[in-house]
Amino acid sequence: MESNEFRHWSVKAAEWGVDYRAGLRDRPVRPDVEPGSIFGAVAVSPPEQAEPMEAIFADFEATIVPGMTHWQHPRFFAYFPANAAPVSVVAEYLVSAMAAQCMLWQTSPAATELETRVVDWMRQALGLPEGFAGVIQDAASQATLGAVLTMRERALAWQGNKAGLSGQPRLRIYSSDQVHTSIDRAIWVSGIGEDNLVRIPTAGRNRGMAAEALERAIAEDRAAGMLPAGIIACVGGTSVGATDDIAAVARIAEREGLYLHVDAAWAGSAMICPEFRHFWAGVEGADSIVFNPHKWLGAQFDCSIQFIRDPESLVRTLAIRPDYLKTHGHDGIINYSEWSVPLGRRFRALKLWFLLRAHGLEGLRTMIRNHVAWSEKLAERLRREPGFEISSEPMLSLFSFRHIPAGAADLDQHNLDLVERINRDGRIYLTQTRLDGRAVIRFQAGQFEALEADVDCAFEVITEIARASI
Repeated sequence: MESNEFRHWSVKAAEWGVDYRAGLRDRPVRPDVEPGSIFGAVAVSPPEQAEPMEAIFADFEATIVPGMTHWQHPRFFAYFPANAAPVSVVAEYLVSAMAAQCMLWQTSPAATELETRVVDWMRQALGLPEGFAGVIQDAASQATLGAVLTMRERALAWQGNKAGLSGQPRLRIYSSDQVHTSIDRAIWVSGIGEDNLVRIPTAGRNRGMAAEALERAIAEDRAAGMLPAGIIACVGGTSVGATDDIAAVARIAEREGLYLHVDAAWAGSAMICPEFRHFWAGVEGADSIVFNPHKWLGAQFDCSIQFIRDPESLVRTLAIRPDYLKTHGHDGIINYSEWSVPLGRRFRALKLWFLLRAHGLEGLRTMIRNHVAWSEKLAERLRREPGFEISSEPMLSLFSFRHIPAGAADLDQHNLDLVERINRDGRIYLTQTRLDGRAVIRFQAGQFEALEADVDCAFEVITEIARASI
């Protein structure tokens, strides 16, 4: 592609992006397509000869876009959005154009030093003490894997990487049954094994780990000759927002000499608002914390921050330093590839720097406060609506509900069918989960450009389709 052609298509792509975002409310949130339809529309074999960009771009618009779920749609109320504020998209244009590999300080000094600075900005914004350093990972899954590997190595006196797990004591890690499935994967990949992830019963409105049950499980495992290694607590579990008593768990971790990792993937962003920090009171006692600016704060995916109280333990676990990766003649520099499982690293800090400067913390706080208030209002409206019950109370902007019409033979199947009908309608997008063995429907408000009118629309769609299903 020649320079002038590169300019033309870069401008066209940027203009297309602006028009796409402006017209999202006119599109269904989730496409109504059948499995295999896009696959069948793409050529079976790769082209032997170059094709004109006009044809490629036309096929993109005709084949790909109609089959996309629109994560930036203001009425995306499913999962938790991977947001991309427009200013973050602009920053990503620049990152893509430079295409830097930022694995070491010397491979992009500005990328490394900006990451150090903006991560500390976020530490201050969340109210965390100065003792925490941090790194931008690609996703919370990667941060959790790093934490689990560090738990493993610390418990095994740093011999796991060298000697392997064969012949070692049986390691045990503790969490509730409300944590994200990324914890299960980290346990698999680390070699610890699913059978050694001990699920602690939950209790109370917040569905947090019962402290007494946690202490009892640790004591029983020690008595059985097993080796407790760490605890994974959550603030805002993905299913219905389950939140552990972080202060109580931290006290147990300290007393037992266990590594404590706190997963606050989506809810952590809300801690820029001081009035929500009670949800993770005691978090300063954690060894590591992860939250995703690419969710509620609007930094384009991927951008997950892991705060670490003792970075040297993480580096000791993950760093490999062949001579060709050394920065000779410099001491005390940070090579963030030594803080991550992957060696390769994108320039993730730039979009966060743009975002924080363009919106300011107060602008981001206003957005989060609005989402929480709108979600609470919707929960109350549904509570008052005949035939509905609130299954789990709002945790920040997330709650779950259930439609319970008189005469329904199978309420679980009715609610699963209802959420599918809502999603096929296209005006909003919701997801389901299971709570205490029952199928329930999740709602969360978190899309960066959502308005109160979009949440009001959710009420109208939910109630309209529910009435029609009776």
